[in-house]
Amino acid sequence: MDQGKTGEFWLYDLKVETVLDGRTPVCRHIEGDSFRVEGETLVFEPGTHISMYALAAVLPLLPVKQRMTDPNDWVSTDAEVACPDPHCGGRFRITRLGKRRFTHAATTGLLEARGEAYWQADKS
Repeated sequence: MDQGKTGEFWLYDLKVETVLDGRTPVCRHIEGDSFRVEGETLVFEPGTHISMYALAAVLPLLPVKQRMTDPNDWVSTDAEVACPDPHCGGRFRITRLGKRRFTHAATTGLLEARGEAYWQADKS
């Protein structure tokens, strides 16, 4: 069935991990600290610390990294985002994990098209 007719779409879950690769951080970056992106949700493990300034730099890229892109698009191939401090060696590596199915009715704000929110359906 055509995705447009079923109202479904797929997004990648993501892992965003702090990497230094021998570079010196200026900000509070700890190699290996990471979080996941599941739909619209950022999932942090206990004890994870991510700079809010660095997080602000990576946030705008996450929705596009979740979507299917052409294999030749830079979004498909480039995985690391630099800390916004030009003197900092911290980077964030964004890795695509498995795909997650969503539906338009479970994610839209349009009243006439709205169904049960996906995050409420997951509570079962």
